[in-house]
Amino acid sequence: MSNLEAAPAEVACSASQVAGIEVLHSREVPLGGPRAIRVQRTLPQRQRSLIGAWCFIDHYGPVTASMDVPPHPHTGLQTVSWLFSGEVEHRDSAGVHAMVRPGELNLMTAGAGICHSEVSVESGVVLHGVQLWVALPDSDRGTARDFAHYAPAPISRPGAVARVFLGALADSHSPVHTFTPLLGAQLDLDADAVLDLDVDPAFEHGVLCDVGAVQMGETALAVADLGYQGPGSSTLRLQNTGDRPARVLVLGGVPFTEQLVMWWNFVGRSQDDIVSYSQLWQDADERFGAVQGYRGSVTRLPAPPLPTTRLRPRPIPERKDSQ
Repeated sequence: MSNLEAAPAEVACSASQVAGIEVLHSREVPLGGPRAIRVQRTLPQRQRSLIGAWCFIDHYGPVTASMDVPPHPHTGLQTVSWLFSGEVEHRDSAGVHAMVRPGELNLMTAGAGICHSEVSVESGVVLHGVQLWVALPDSDRGTARDFAHYAPAPISRPGAVARVFLGALADSHSPVHTFTPLLGAQLDLDADAVLDLDVDPAFEHGVLCDVGAVQMGETALAVADLGYQGPGSSTLRLQNTGDRPARVLVLGGVPFTEQLVMWWNFVGRSQDDIVSYSQLWQDADERFGAVQGYRGSVTRLPAPPLPTTRLRPRPIPERKDSQ
């Protein structure tokens, strides 16, 4: 998915910390104009830009709407598309034509440059899902375009069902390659369920609440809240405090220590990187290629004007080990 903000910029968002768990509250962002889908964005924020290499989290729906995102570029990242309902058609400049369906991972590697489009298959369907970005380390950000699809089998645990789409959790392992150690999983929690997950203590973890009344440790999460637990703990406790099923995404990774400059759909390391990417996209440079088969009225999204102030690397938050 593209970041369709006309003037993408750093925005101050609220965060709180209770009993060692930091809670990042979302802000609403329109995608595509006044009639667009509105999404809840929890990463990046001023207080925290990353959880592992996860650098962008948008949560949307359930909403009855149509998605039509024309070809747009990416650099230096992988995009993770994960749906709870609806169906989206993906086309990219690596020649991939694929469907994004609920419970199936679609992971696109931008590397040095790619462009893609996303269109909902039927108008007026209920769309509900997340769009996630993973920053590539400097050693791999020039890698070739790529695409992976994986449908994880549901794994039953007392009080919960897990679908592990990246990394390993609950005796389930995803075969999909990532460039840094990562975890990505959907957990469906029964009413009143309490789940203690064995996790890698080298990882920091985020829990995105999608549906229900959920506690991360002793801290309550509202829908679209992102709870953060720092490295140092081998257990992640989740509790559904309601009388109906709940659903969360668990995201984790080894702390990412490289500074990044993120603007619009580009991840780079400097202002000069971003200026160069923007100009190359405007010039229809082969670095990004072209999407074949997109039938929308707008053939490609133009890059928004660059900010008048110099883009600075996102600060690396102070590491907060869990106690």
